[in-house]
Amino acid sequence: MKSEILRLLKESDDYISGQQMCDRFHVSRTAVWKAIEQLKKEGYEIEAVRNRGYRLLESPDIMSEAEIRSLMDTEWAGKNIVYFDEIDSTNNRAKELGEKDGAHGTLFVADRQVAGKGRRGRVWESPKGISIYMTILLRPDLIPTKAPMLTLVMAQSVAEGIREVTGMETGIKWPNDIVMNKKKVCGILTEMSTEIDYINYVVIGVGINVNQKVFDEELKEKATSLMIETGAPVKRSALIAAVMKHFEKNYALFMENGDLSGLQESYNEMLVNRGKEVRILEPGNEYNAHAYGINETGELIVRTQKGEEKHIFAGEVSVRGIYGYV
Repeated sequence: MKSEILRLLKESDDYISGQQMCDRFHVSRTAVWKAIEQLKKEGYEIEAVRNRGYRLLESPDIMSEAEIRSLMDTEWAGKNIVYFDEIDSTNNRAKELGEKDGAHGTLFVADRQVAGKGRRGRVWESPKGISIYMTILLRPDLIPTKAPMLTLVMAQSVAEGIREVTGMETGIKWPNDIVMNKKKVCGILTEMSTEIDYINYVVIGVGINVNQKVFDEELKEKATSLMIETGAPVKRSALIAAVMKHFEKNYALFMENGDLSGLQESYNEMLVNRGKEVRILEPGNEYNAHAYGINETGELIVRTQKGEEKHIFAGEVSVRGIYGYV
């Protein structure tokens, strides 16, 4: 009920009486008062005026289950939220629930991760209070070979969510890094449990650098944050809700077509590798090629210096710019 009261206060410019809340949520005045007090303790500035009711004066950058729920505008993506102040890895928790009876669309969010991980087992820096660490649990009716395309669906959704909340354009470095000013602002890690011909579950983990002001020497040349790029703090809960809204829309289009054909054009418009010379790093083989964009299955279409067209599958292949990360 707390998240519903918070949503009601956010949607109103005027006072809302305690009785209105009682009638709407079928609870007692005491229950309403307790929910309001809990919200105040979490940092919301709520004015209470006798014979008028309650009014939300200020909503700071609070990331909590109630805050995220109050902003979520989806049918199923992120409707069920599991929130942690601190956790080893949201992907780990999502996989645990995936092995049980976790519902499709359940969203795991943490304020801090102590064992965050990126692609190929790399450590993902996960400090408290400034970034987004979230994982969505999916149970798609797909053959396992199509599941990797979901990573690209999420990449586009993150880029669109950032645009909605900040007004800033981002780029996608194939297949799934979100970049701004040629530096990484978001990483995505997809893991799954499959049988030969069906998927048990897929988890897609998203880590977004939101309000970092600085990075250490090792990272500052290749990482950035939304705050550094926009010059202003970004409310994390609002960004989570925006990403989930776009993901739900893009996921529906992907499932309808069974591939990325419905998203291919918009993804390619965001693709920073498109039209550039890239370095393809395959196990035991490296070569330069010209990148043209993705096909309907998410493979990167390139032409080698010998004129051979290749379709690169993400897997264990890395793509770098000739003169740097992008």
